[in-house]
Amino acid sequence: MKLRLAVLALLAALVLPFAGWATRPAVAAEALTAQQKTAVEGLIRSYLLEHPELLEEVMTALEKKRADEAALARNQIISEKAGILFNSARQVVLGNPKGDVTVVEFFDYRCGYCKRAHSDMAALLKEDGKIRFVLKEFPVLGPASKEAARVAVAVSRIAPEKYSDFHQKLLLGRGEANLARATEVALAIGIDKARLETEMGSPEIEATLDESYALANGLGLTGTPSYVIGNTVVPGAVGYDQLKQLVSQARCGTTTC
Repeated sequence: MKLRLAVLALLAALVLPFAGWATRPAVAAEALTAQQKTAVEGLIRSYLLEHPELLEEVMTALEKKRADEAALARNQIISEKAGILFNSARQVVLGNPKGDVTVVEFFDYRCGYCKRAHSDMAALLKEDGKIRFVLKEFPVLGPASKEAARVAVAVSRIAPEKYSDFHQKLLLGRGEANLARATEVALAIGIDKARLETEMGSPEIEATLDESYALANGLGLTGTPSYVIGNTVVPGAVGYDQLKQLVSQARCGTTTC
């Protein structure tokens, strides 16, 4: 209301000094003389100096508009890319493959917040047998992250049944996640070294990571962990309680079912 009144006051201040303008349906800015433009600019400047709080209202409105636009763009991406977002042949699925709610997590093995968020995923899967949890490699913390992710993708292709064990050991284990450490973990869980090296050379490794990057970029994700639950994009390690509420929202339309 304050913003509307301020705009009306400003319009009145602009219109009244110029006789005959009020009877016209519209006046193009190009019709103003240089003197009139100077007068208008002066009026606007004076008004804003007298009412600087208007700028806060304008910025708040602008931020809301941008947030709404971003949300609309994300919803469009989720709709357009639903196939590869939720059902890509390249992704890893934990929990119930036929679950009624899918949680997609974009993660990085070198991300401290992802390490903390692992317990949230584990608790949800233990408590709720109808959750389908999709993991997407999104190495954003440098070359070491990408090398660890490449090994992880290779493991998921060679022995998908061993991926969960690999994922937990690499994510939660001591030491920096990198090529050497990821390879060590892969061999420790029984992956054949020669087969791992061969698979690491497969073009599918890069294709899998490229697919995740493209999805994340389209959704406006810049960090890890980030989640997609239903039509909701959730950046950051928001914790078990909020994830549980979002699962319930996706399942039955309310934060508790």
